[in-house]
This record gives sequence, C-alpha cells and structure tokens, in this order.
Amino acid sequence: MNRKKKDENPLAGMILKTNLKQEVYRKSVSTFALLKEVLKELADEYRELLKNKVDDNTLPVYQEKGPFEAEFRLGGDMLIFSMHSNVFVFNREHPIWKLDYITSNPTNSYCGVFNIYNFLADSFKYNRMEDLGYLIARIFVNRENHFFVEGKRQSSELVKDFGSDEMTKEYMREILETAIQYAIDFDLLVPPYDQVKIVTVEQMHTEINNSKIQTGKRLGFKFNSDDV
Repeated sequence: MNRKKKDENPLAGMILKTNLKQEVYRKSVSTFALLKEVLKELADEYRELLKNKVDDNTLPVYQEKGPFEAEFRLGGDMLIFSMHSNVFVFNREHPIWKLDYITSNPTNSYCGVFNIYNFLADSFKYNRMEDLGYLIARIFVNRENHFFVEGKRQSSELVKDFGSDEMTKEYMREILETAIQYAIDFDLLVPPYDQVKIVTVEQMHTEINNSKIQTGKRLGFKFNSDDV
C-alpha cells in the first residue's frame, strides 16, 4: 500500500491550520490590548482638556469589561468595542482576494475581528433591552500584524494597503478617533409618526417608569453608508 507523504497527511494539515489560527488569535489579543490602551489614553486626554469647562456628565468615561470587551461613553453615546474570540477568513467576493499579498499566501487572509458598536448611553442606564445599536466599524488584523478597517468614514483605501500597513499605536488612534467622531455626529432622529402612534398599556407603563419604548439613532430609517 502506498502511503501519503507526511506533508499530505490530512491530520498534519489540520494541525498546521490550528497553529495558524492560534497565531492569529494571539496577535488579536495583543492588538485588542493596544486598542484598550489607546481608548484609556483618549478618555484621560479629553477629560484633562475639558475639565472645568463642561458638565462632568459629558466627559468621556472608559471602562474595561473583560478580555473581549471595552466601553467608551461620551455624553449620550456609548461605544462598545468587542473582540471576537474566533478567527475568520473572507468570502471569495471580498476585494482582499485581489491583493498579491493574499494570492501569494492565502494564509495571510486569516484575521481576528474587532467590532465597534454605537448605542445610546441611556439604553444601558435604563436597561432598555429592545434598543438598537449600530456597527460603525470593523478592524481586521492577521498574524503578521497587517490590518485594514471597514466602516463609517474609515478609509476604503486601507483594504488595498493590507499587505503593507502594519498596526501601530498611531494607526489605532486614528481609527478610534474617527469612530468616536462619527458617533458624535450621528444624531438621534425622530422615528416616523406611523411607527410610534400606537402603544400597548404595558409599553406605556414601561415608558412612564423607565423611558423604555424602543429607541435607536435611526429607528425606522435605513442605515446607509452615507448616514452622518
């Protein structure tokens, strides 16, 4: 019986892929630690700059929520930063597959993912479980520390630079400040009249007690890429 070469062994291939994903995961953990470090620095800088000039309730507050989550509250906005514990690869239609960096070595396409969500701070303050949040950016990083970002006002050019750009503290600060600025500019719109003209007794009691009628910045409106 002919035996397959060692490098053709299916088990060896699975072990190599598992090792690759562990490398990506470790890089993701260190990058998320950098993200949290920059967030804390931004909160401290803004507080120092604005103290005694504005109401204390409008000053930014950073809070670490565990290894995979952090919060940044600024006035009425809450930004939640989460790291997914799994490693991802892109679908075949994604523009990343047009890059020489990926076609020459497809393992470079495996990435960790960080999501940035924008919620209303009152949604958490009043425990309004039905309120909506919006994904405003996603950061992708691979085992070689190369990265790109998808999201509101984030540069679309970063995809083509995936093979050359490596994550630094300066890049991370630029990404986070862009997301924070977008959240501030992304105003709460009045929902369409027909959507809120009828409420149940339960909703009314809840509204009176805790302001819990479902709320979101674009509730009832399409969340388009050009929303500001």
